[in-house]
Amino acid sequence: MRYLRAMTRRTTILPATPAAIASAAELIRAGRLVAFPTETVYGLGADATDDRSVAAIFAAKRRPTFNPLIVHVADLAMAEPLAAFDDRARAVAARFWPGALTLVLPRRADSPVSLLATAGLDTLAVRVPAHPVAHALLVAARTPIAAPSANPSGRISPTEASHVEDMPGLALVLDGGPCRIGIESTIIDLSAPRAAILRPGGVAREDLESVLGPLASAGNAERPTAPGQLESHYAPALPVRRNATGARPGEALLGFGPGPAADLNLSPGGDLAEAAANLFAMLRALDRPDFAAIAVTPIPDHGLGAAINDRLRRAAAPRPVSAAAEGAAE
Repeated sequence: MRYLRAMTRRTTILPATPAAIASAAELIRAGRLVAFPTETVYGLGADATDDRSVAAIFAAKRRPTFNPLIVHVADLAMAEPLAAFDDRARAVAARFWPGALTLVLPRRADSPVSLLATAGLDTLAVRVPAHPVAHALLVAARTPIAAPSANPSGRISPTEASHVEDMPGLALVLDGGPCRIGIESTIIDLSAPRAAILRPGGVAREDLESVLGPLASAGNAERPTAPGQLESHYAPALPVRRNATGARPGEALLGFGPGPAADLNLSPGGDLAEAAANLFAMLRALDRPDFAAIAVTPIPDHGLGAAINDRLRRAAAPRPVSAAAEGAAE
């Protein structure tokens, strides 16, 4: 079942056929914005090597320019000219790429990626997505693609093509169906001697530590070194209340596993992978004016549950005044 709200669209949505992917690649090379599916969420893509194209992403999302972007590539061979890979980076890339893992690495001095995409940092966030449409687009475009989530900054990430809102400059949405994982990639920082996790996501900390050993936790919400570190993020318009044992008057209840009767349940059987895949779609479905807030029952804080709780914590965080005024803040 899909949890959608109808909307009037101006941007074209096309099934991700070979012809549509070829058209999308031409648009990317021409400096336009294209939304496309990955296994995590839908991305808002542009040529990562072109300053104007990257600037168009920030403008479309109303995204702070100090918040760097993830650069998507087709394979390790496309990534190597962009960033410096050490033995650790090669080991995790061999294990988890293509997949829901982003590596923050030292940016090469001759990297063609726009400095705007890296927010002026000397590091670069890069990943190889594990989705056939994303891979085909990267191959056809023949350029790295900078692609944050395809939503106004700070709001709920899209996991279906119909979730992608019309944004300034968005030329096309490629419809590849619902995203399999449904939450963003895990981000690890390998630019320093000790590896650190910057954002939990689609690859569990436990799996990464089996390759890298114990990971530090790092991040600065005021000056992020990777996407998804701002304190208020992934937020519906309604307030979110976590670890609820039931709904208060006027609240919608989002459940997990067996428990109190809920308006929607992320996974009645308590499956964290199913819950992650449903999270953003169900938050969207409950983000309605007939409710005053969204209450969420507790989620186990291990494996993908850590990533789900990270998204819910940021969704429940106090909203910046400027973001509230704009209705956005990624």
